[in-house]
Amino acid sequence: MNETFIAILIVLVYFSPVFYQLVIVIRESKKGNRIPLKRLLKFLKYSFLILFPLITIFAILSHTNFLNYQKPMSYDKYDEITFENFRGLEFFKKSLYGSERFAYVVLSIDSEIDGNSVIVNALFHPSRSYVYNSHSNSVELLTHEKYHFKITELFARRARQKLSELNSFSTAKIESIVDEARQNERKFQKKYDYDTFHSYVYSEQKKYQKELDSLLSLLSDFENPKITIDGKN
Repeated sequence: MNETFIAILIVLVYFSPVFYQLVIVIRESKKGNRIPLKRLLKFLKYSFLILFPLITIFAILSHTNFLNYQKPMSYDKYDEITFENFRGLEFFKKSLYGSERFAYVVLSIDSEIDGNSVIVNALFHPSRSYVYNSHSNSVELLTHEKYHFKITELFARRARQKLSELNSFSTAKIESIVDEARQNERKFQKKYDYDTFHSYVYSEQKKYQKELDSLLSLLSDFENPKITIDGKN
């Protein structure tokens, strides 16, 4: 069922008493009776007072599931990730291109300046990532989602490599390098999903896995998230 239709249906059901009261207001207003209108306005006021916090809670949980929260995981925990770590909530979406075999992973490249060093971390956010079937045992699907994490780590390492080549400490330059890495990572993520059709094109999936493993290996000198900029390069 269409997500927009469900949302509209929920709102209509919630406000159905309002529509009933509105009919009464129109009917009574013809008789000069203003009391139903005052009741309607009062009812609307309390309806919105109840609805607003509900929508706020709904939006918060849709973004991050604080009811089953797990803090972000860094790339060194890669081998520990299973579908049990996908704790996010998806209230409407139940299929992807007609298939119930799908997941959604949320990743980020985070940076922090620490003295004359920069910490650049690739992070997986469990409570923002979700899988339609929490009991899924699809190795192929899990592999596809975890390789999204490898992509994020790849661009984090490329950022660390560029940071290690800086001849002087510049906050603006550091931020520019990290931002560029984030933008390129997003583009690569989209291309990965497009080329593999979210893991359904097996040959492309295997090609990406081989390529990413090779690229990460070439940048193994930059797997440490912390880069010291001493100006002696």
